[in-house]
Amino acid sequence: MNLSLDVAADLRATAHELADAARAATLLHFRRAGLSAETKETERFDPVTVADRLSEQRMRAILARRRPQDGILGEEFGTVEGTSGLTWVLDPIDGTRGYLSGTPTWGVLISVADATGPIYGLIDQPYIGERFEGGFGQATVNGPMGRAALKTRAPRPLSEAILFSTFPEVGTPEEGAAFRRVAPKAKLVRYGTDCYAYALIAAGQIDLVIEAGLQAYDVQAPIAVIEAAGGIVTDWQGRPCPQGGRVLAAANRDIHAEALALLNAG
Repeated sequence: MNLSLDVAADLRATAHELADAARAATLLHFRRAGLSAETKETERFDPVTVADRLSEQRMRAILARRRPQDGILGEEFGTVEGTSGLTWVLDPIDGTRGYLSGTPTWGVLISVADATGPIYGLIDQPYIGERFEGGFGQATVNGPMGRAALKTRAPRPLSEAILFSTFPEVGTPEEGAAFRRVAPKAKLVRYGTDCYAYALIAAGQIDLVIEAGLQAYDVQAPIAVIEAAGGIVTDWQGRPCPQGGRVLAAANRDIHAEALALLNAG
């Protein structure tokens, strides 16, 4: 979709207003005594808190005022169809387990997509005060150390790479086995940072994120930010993955190809 400069500017301004509102909503409850969570699943703990819901409600209220013609896909309150051909994809707290634990590695994910996938995204960490932005000619981070350009790491062998995933088991036993073909060959493997790991790829700190079982609201903002910074995000077969599923995010095409070959070597 070809957008005018005015429309792109309005979308970007709207995204930042959404992120500001979500920051305030999530910080109302972060590290506060008495915060509890319900679980959305019975077989595993998949938490949702009052902060998740409040964050998304405030963002939806802004969109109803500023962009009522656009669609919305949010984790907590589902889908609203639009007429503009654009859809806002919202994860009000990505990493609710981390949020409950008091770690500062959860985030708010905001993106806007057309029929092909995300065209702009934000990864915001309210407690640290970092905001990673990608799309419409932007690839920047703004936070405690000031504003800087985002640029992914240069190619290096997998043996020198840093690999992240949220869960050590990754997904199904089959998916876990594929991950374990890659992980031992990396220099360093870390777990548990949710969306913050994708921000670290864009910031040039790490090389790979490998995950499975993701939803559209988990990946669309990271896709926009990482691609704007020079990286690549696909599924485990090298195809676009705006709807989630099995995701391989990489700092560059060389490390992506090496990891992709191992994931499919079984």
